[in-house]
Amino acid sequence: MIDAACELPPREPPGAFPPPDGLVLISTPIGNLGDITARAIATLRAVDAALCEDTRVTRRLLAALGVNARLLALHEHNEDARIPEVLAMLRGGRRVALVSDAGTPLVSDPGFRLVRAAIAEGLSVSGVPGANAALLALTLSGLPPHPFLFLGFLPPRQAARRAALDRLRTAERAGLSATLVCYEAPHRLGDTLADLTTVLGDRPAAVARELTKRFEEVQRAALSDLAAHYAAEPARGEVTIVIGPAAVEAADESDLDARLRIALAETSLKQAVAEVAAATGLARRKVYARALALANETA
Repeated sequence: MIDAACELPPREPPGAFPPPDGLVLISTPIGNLGDITARAIATLRAVDAALCEDTRVTRRLLAALGVNARLLALHEHNEDARIPEVLAMLRGGRRVALVSDAGTPLVSDPGFRLVRAAIAEGLSVSGVPGANAALLALTLSGLPPHPFLFLGFLPPRQAARRAALDRLRTAERAGLSATLVCYEAPHRLGDTLADLTTVLGDRPAAVARELTKRFEEVQRAALSDLAAHYAAEPARGEVTIVIGPAAVEAADESDLDARLRIALAETSLKQAVAEVAAATGLARRKVYARALALANETA
């Protein structure tokens, strides 16, 4: 029997509400078709048109779902030209979906300018959540899940990529401490991991590949080891890289105590030690000994 104080919050059954009006951002599977939600399917069946990056990709998805919808291409090259047409449809009371080839719209995918334009006109913008490769990779990485910073795709050319990483490293030296998440094309993975090692330093990381698909793989190791591995064995498929936060340089005892007190107030001693050790780069034994002392002080 569930205690009254622990009752689960009410959940609306599928179809309890009609599909949202206006512009609807609908997340699609990143690999496994079973990850599509019932609400996403119901909404796609109800829209007057669906905007998508590649009509061929979305047409195959809708066919597999038994959905027939009018498709309009919206990608980085035609988004500005498409916006007036879509806004006119929304003003006329039409329901329009925006989907990516895979995952959540706008996350390293087109659509931001359209969403901003619709909001500026006071038109309805809503979403149907679902799969996202960045969040799934983060949770599977074994690295601190928050705070995290999503970088999208790094620049493809090495000079620009290293310049972007140099700016990020400067921010870290100024105090930024977050787990980093980025996407990468498989043919650039080895070079990117090498640049990450060179600019950010050799820190814990993970490479998640083909998430939710048959050959899903998550490799967890130091950046240098991952760079060597994928230089020897080129990757295939969709890739997400997760990099642990920068170590606090020359962290003193008062800084360590402050971090531990905050962490101990929010979680267990074991988890607090793991988070602070990862964030500061200090030896786990040292962090554990200090955490134990602080815990005994307040006991």
